[in-house]
Amino acid sequence: NLFYNLIILIIMIDLRSDTVTQPSKDMKKIMFNAPLGDDVYGDDPSINSLEKKASNLFGKEAALFVPSGTMANLISVLAHCNRGDEILLGDKSHIFVYEAGGTSVFGGIHSHQLKNNDDGTINLEDIKNGIRNSEDSHHPISRLVCLENTHNLCYGAPIGIKYLESVKKIITLNNLKLHLDGARIFNAAIALKTSVKELTKNVDSVSCCLSKGLSCPVGSLIMSNQDFINKSRRIRKALGGGMRQSGILAAGGEYALKHMVDRIEEDHANAQLLAKELSEINEIKIDLSKVYTNIIFFYLQNINLEDKGFISELSNNNIKIDSKGNRKFRIVTHYGIKKEDIHNVIKTIKKIINNYV
Repeated sequence: NLFYNLIILIIMIDLRSDTVTQPSKDMKKIMFNAPLGDDVYGDDPSINSLEKKASNLFGKEAALFVPSGTMANLISVLAHCNRGDEILLGDKSHIFVYEAGGTSVFGGIHSHQLKNNDDGTINLEDIKNGIRNSEDSHHPISRLVCLENTHNLCYGAPIGIKYLESVKKIITLNNLKLHLDGARIFNAAIALKTSVKELTKNVDSVSCCLSKGLSCPVGSLIMSNQDFINKSRRIRKALGGGMRQSGILAAGGEYALKHMVDRIEEDHANAQLLAKELSEINEIKIDLSKVYTNIIFFYLQNINLEDKGFISELSNNNIKIDSKGNRKFRIVTHYGIKKEDIHNVIKTIKKIINNYV
């Protein structure tokens, strides 16, 4: 059974998310040999090295390593806001949709959801009109705007510098701060042909995920000024995120920042190839103009095959993708997926569809 499971693991093409990436052999070697210490005491040299490299890369004063992207966003919101304050964010944002209401549960912070456009932005007028900082005791006080880049549910769209500048101008006039959920910020930078430093120069805090496009096994980072990171470190401890010899994880992160960023271009190219091939299948509806980075959304149409059945047929052929319900599916390309895998996926999808038409 163990041998069988290993074989399945090797040949499975898993396109559900870029969270399923596996670290490379070189990354594992670096992690195994990483110098370690107690990070809660500030004594882990691998953690300290990663945080310094990340802060320099993003052009911020300091950085903090945390276990997950959800914790990175939660810590950032808690560091910016007090209980009873309000955050403005998109109605399709990861913080609102996928993080278990943590800002409300743990921070007592009210969320004001504004409509996300298909490109991940929020209309500037909606932000301006959504801010509440008057003396009216009926209302919570707006403290923070949260944006997402790239935007997961909005077709993996990258958000450009000019838009971030416009948002910053509006909220600065109203004494609000700007947090950027940059789980896939390196995908955005690659797509926009810029640096993460330039892309995040207008934000007060930014998180980035190491375990998606950068293919680390675990971990995220928060970058901001030194005072904010000091406050975030205390919150991390309160949330149970203070780890000990966590340099074994951080070493993978530092390796990734050095060696795994530029190769993200390959993921984007594979996504474009896969999307183009899917668009030529009559029973699939896909908007090629909305394939920006490594995330693809498509719909099944004119076929007598239920969503669960389609997923099951793919799984029987050692392919996994994500079902969003109502005939909508998501595919995410990532490290470990090759061109031959893309061709295999297309061939298999065509075969399955031909069996039902």
